[in-house]
Amino acid sequence: MSQKNESTLLIVSLLFTVGILGAGYWFFTRQNPNAVTNLLPSPQASVETPLPSPASPGQASEFPLPTAVSPGTTVKIDGSTSMVGINQALKQAFESKFANTIVSTNARGSSKGIDLLLNGRVDVAAISRPLTAPEQSKGLVAIPITKDAIAVIVGEKNPFRNSLTRKQISNIFTGVTKNWSAVGGTNAPIQVYNRPLESGTRSAFQETVLEGSNFGTTPNIKTMPQDGTTLLIQQLGTNGVSYATSVQASRQKTARIVPIDNLKPEDKNYPFLRFLYYVYKTPASEPVKAFLGYATSPEGQATIANPDK
Repeated sequence: MSQKNESTLLIVSLLFTVGILGAGYWFFTRQNPNAVTNLLPSPQASVETPLPSPASPGQASEFPLPTAVSPGTTVKIDGSTSMVGINQALKQAFESKFANTIVSTNARGSSKGIDLLLNGRVDVAAISRPLTAPEQSKGLVAIPITKDAIAVIVGEKNPFRNSLTRKQISNIFTGVTKNWSAVGGTNAPIQVYNRPLESGTRSAFQETVLEGSNFGTTPNIKTMPQDGTTLLIQQLGTNGVSYATSVQASRQKTARIVPIDNLKPEDKNYPFLRFLYYVYKTPASEPVKAFLGYATSPEGQATIANPDK
């Protein structure tokens, strides 16, 4: 075969191949209009890096458990009334483990504890709410110490013996519901006793229970002049309602915890949970490192879980 004939045959073969491919492409796209789009590489999805979740109590602390603490070491703590029992239990255990050390504790409210820490008057603030962004910007660091349940409480002589729903509680504390008969109780006015503004438990209740809504300002809602679970319980009588850390409320003989959606604070799915924190100002002093290292160690966590042992 001549070179000219070979060239002609090659051209015909190429044209035939292109025709077959073109016909196949036309048929494929007519049968599936999205085929071309599907064959193209998709743009890479935008993936946001999730924010780190707060460490849980019992996880490894940034401060190790000290093997020894210098005699004469002192640690001053002030803050949440919800942490009185925890502070006292850790004080006794720390002083017992490390001779000639002193841990002094007070409970004037979470916000007061923060103020005292910023002013250098205490070493550690005990708070029952997360730190705010402005507080963090001042060099404060919060370490979660334990989980806590917020309990809704009534006086032991209150005739209301039912469970409340989350919506019913919200309506009571925002001033919508003012009579016990509206939630299945007797025909009696509801008297709400609220904690003062500096209370961390108040902040946590507003965020967790009221989902950010403001407390009511109706005449049946009274704000206590100072924070303290015992003071609240003394006011409850037969128609009062308030809230407290469940550990403290469960030890009171003159108050009763109201189930939420038929769940008690010790139940697995109880809805009103929060963290309790110890806060320090950077850089941490050696006494603060020692105390927080003990509080977050397995030994310290066991002390918190069993404060009476």
